[in-house]
Amino acid sequence: MAIAIRVLPFFLLALGMFLYPQDVVSSAATGLALWWKYVLPALLPFFILSELLMGAGFVHFLGVLLEPLMRPVFHLPGKASFVVAMGYTSGIPIGAVLTTKLRQQNQLSQVEGERLLAFTSNPSPGFMFGAVASGMLGKPELGIVLAGSVYLSNLIVGIVFRFYRYQATEGGSNYSFSFQRAWQELSRAQNEDGRPFGQLLGDAVRQSVNTVLLIGGFITFFSVLINILNISGITSLLAYILNSLTRGLLTLQMTTSLLNALFETTLGCRTSIQTFLDLHIQIAVLSAVMGWGGLSVFAQVASFTSGTDCRFSAFFIGRVLQTLLAPILSQFLLHFINLPAAASIPGLSHMMSSSITASLLTWRYSVWVFCGFMMLFLGIILWFRFQPQR
Repeated sequence: MAIAIRVLPFFLLALGMFLYPQDVVSSAATGLALWWKYVLPALLPFFILSELLMGAGFVHFLGVLLEPLMRPVFHLPGKASFVVAMGYTSGIPIGAVLTTKLRQQNQLSQVEGERLLAFTSNPSPGFMFGAVASGMLGKPELGIVLAGSVYLSNLIVGIVFRFYRYQATEGGSNYSFSFQRAWQELSRAQNEDGRPFGQLLGDAVRQSVNTVLLIGGFITFFSVLINILNISGITSLLAYILNSLTRGLLTLQMTTSLLNALFETTLGCRTSIQTFLDLHIQIAVLSAVMGWGGLSVFAQVASFTSGTDCRFSAFFIGRVLQTLLAPILSQFLLHFINLPAAASIPGLSHMMSSSITASLLTWRYSVWVFCGFMMLFLGIILWFRFQPQR
């Protein structure tokens, strides 16, 4: 009986694909276009860069330098700072990928890996500033509100998770800064790796391409799944049930929009803008949708962490907390943005005029955030460097 229950969903999905072949092809093409325009340019360069930096020992170097920051604030080793920076720079699911690598190399304990998973999954800055704020809303100035609410809520989740399964003896109490020790750790890591640059670069490109292709497969699959659920009427049925449970507080269109957001971020953002006409409600829903990430992202993270002992529940709880916090912070940040009294809601414009434009804008925003984090880390390093040693 249990085997039949596990097989039934896949059988129904296969049946739906046979019944709606043209819609399957169309939705698959949509998913691939989304991957090509936004995911590939945002993730591939930074996947390669992260592999190179890890192979060159930069993570070990940064780990020693930022131990005085990461331990007291997040109860994480300094090496986790690299994952945090790349997560904010490149977006989902690079945080899960790097966390998995560090856990497999025993650079993180099981509990530390779970803490890190809880707050290192964010949309890329290119998606928030370019695709949503500029393309969907037609208001680039709202990008800082969306990104600010998502990033701040994410940091709060990280601080909350510092208490997750924490033990007083964990990590010791020596947080002293030492540039010399950090340099020695970098040299030791390079000697242990031992790969020449050519091999390191080739391995980085090969692994990064495989990872990005895997992500593209997930995006395409969920694009097809969501379309089948919509055209088969299942989404409408679930929306009707949810509408009945809320006693009409949420309309059928609203519940349908929220169900789409449950599965996939981009579709959820599009339908939310069409459904909710008030700007404040739009911003709140958009920030919640991007904080949640969608079941497509959940599946990606689960696939990467399945090779470790890190429990998925920490990631799930982190997403729920961020989904609740982001809308509240977005309303607070809206007070600092000067908007017209009557904000016109444009029809859904094209996210970008062309694939090349989308790729360039996504890359530009990601590079800006990456450079900002590197400058921030440099400032923190210099600050600790000139503090009196205890």
